[in-house]
Amino acid sequence: MKRKHVIPMAVLSSALLMGTVAPTQSHAISENASPKAHAQIQQNSVHKDKDNRPFFVQEKQKEKYTKANEASAKAHLNKNKEKYKMNDPEHSLGQAEVTKDDLGMTHVKLQQEKNGVPVEGHQVTVHYDKENKVQAVNGQFNEAIEQEDLSTNASLSETSGLEIAKESVDAPEQLVESPSSTLVIYPFQDENHLAYKVNVNFLGEDPGNWFVYVDANTGEVIDKYNALMHADGYQSSKGSGTGVLGDHRNLHITHSNEKGVEANGTDFYLYDKSHENLDGIYTYDAQNSWDYTALPGKLFSSPNASFNDDYEKPAVDAHYNSEQVYEYYLEEHDRNSIDGEGMAIKSTVHYGEDYNNAFWNGRQMTYGDGDGEFFIPLSAGLDVAAHEMAHGVTTYSAGLKYRFQSGALNEAFSDIFGALVDEDDWEIGEDIMAEEAVASGRTSLRSLSNPSKFPVGADYVPYGDGNGMYPSHMDEYYDLPLELDNGGVHINSSIINHAAYITGEQIGKEKLGQVYYRALTVYLQPESDFSHARESVIQSAVDLYGENSEEALATEDGFNQVGITE
Repeated sequence: MKRKHVIPMAVLSSALLMGTVAPTQSHAISENASPKAHAQIQQNSVHKDKDNRPFFVQEKQKEKYTKANEASAKAHLNKNKEKYKMNDPEHSLGQAEVTKDDLGMTHVKLQQEKNGVPVEGHQVTVHYDKENKVQAVNGQFNEAIEQEDLSTNASLSETSGLEIAKESVDAPEQLVESPSSTLVIYPFQDENHLAYKVNVNFLGEDPGNWFVYVDANTGEVIDKYNALMHADGYQSSKGSGTGVLGDHRNLHITHSNEKGVEANGTDFYLYDKSHENLDGIYTYDAQNSWDYTALPGKLFSSPNASFNDDYEKPAVDAHYNSEQVYEYYLEEHDRNSIDGEGMAIKSTVHYGEDYNNAFWNGRQMTYGDGDGEFFIPLSAGLDVAAHEMAHGVTTYSAGLKYRFQSGALNEAFSDIFGALVDEDDWEIGEDIMAEEAVASGRTSLRSLSNPSKFPVGADYVPYGDGNGMYPSHMDEYYDLPLELDNGGVHINSSIINHAAYITGEQIGKEKLGQVYYRALTVYLQPESDFSHARESVIQSAVDLYGENSEEALATEDGFNQVGITE
């Protein structure tokens, strides 16, 4: 389904634009393309075993099968097990998840297992064309785990594992919801552990969406990281409001006649139920509280259908922008909401006091009001909403792990889609910068066109090439430890951002969105690195537009120019 109209653009995204700069289209690959490779691309992924990296193989033989399903996928892998370093795909891979896309291709995804226990982040996908010929195989498979005599019987109870995990992240007594726990095999630092993967989610002044891996025998915390990604009775009505920057917004809202605040007994709510097969778009009020147990908060309401006072303005923008991003994914990619299946879109505004951030916590968007010096209310930015909702799309598709290069890809795809939904320019966050920030030269948070115009934090400088600016090329890569920016998820993402910009300037934003969306939802894996992203994004361009097409060559050129050449 293609867009029938141009979505008016306003602006930014959360973890984290300047005059109207429309993307220009070129019919030739840029002449100054640099094929210079960065020899240490993979060496910077300090958390990866070099022999246990994601792979991408194009099948030149294109063997044809009667059906594209689990049986044929395992048969193909078994026939080529030496190539893929698998001894027994039939038993080392679990049940298949089979999907078919609008190009007629079928994708059979298989989870690696050991005695029925999943290997964290390891899956293999066999891709078929419409004639059931195998086109490519990609994923990640741990040969050592398949061969190792590894016990999958836990001596530590799941309850004990949960308590250890909560204590390790200083989780409060009251949580947003009960933590989840899954028994997995977790490859980490050249060892394979039987572990409980525990997700602990809480809010407050120092919110967290922690993933903790607890050894299922010794109780040791093997690893942990915070995946907080920063940046009925109701009847449908139409309303209006004023945004933070003074924009007039037409809104889809609802009203209820049960118990009102006015004599007519009618309340109006920022709850949009006008979209078929969508569970609704909701905007809530945290009332400047840090009370994480209260989220998402109180459904934003008014005694009339006009939301115009200053306190209501951040809610107006959050509600309006959520609908714009929803419509982008539906009309441009035929995706129904964040999970593709119509899940409710929830936003909370007025979180905390002077909170200079916005985030996706795995379930909803949350926006601070800013301190008035660096940020104004962050919901003012359309690309903020686009960035945060893209994190949700990633959660329900590639599942990119939020650390090191996979985390940088996670952030980059959110920035890229922020810039795609906000069509006006290639900046992220220009509309949420406060006057003092702009006066100091900080006109946006990040720039896809010129990442190096902004400095990184002082703590990051020693880990780069010394120039202290956001990197545009692998020669400027920041080799950060996990405790700093989760290994560089917001810093090194600018390299991928710039690659997308270079491609987008040649083929336009609409085609760029098609290519990167396909890569995110078809080829990328939880632990994909920059090299795997290059393969995945280029293959997506080939799928859509053909080998040696202008679009495929421009996509390759984008990666070449930032030093990701293999």
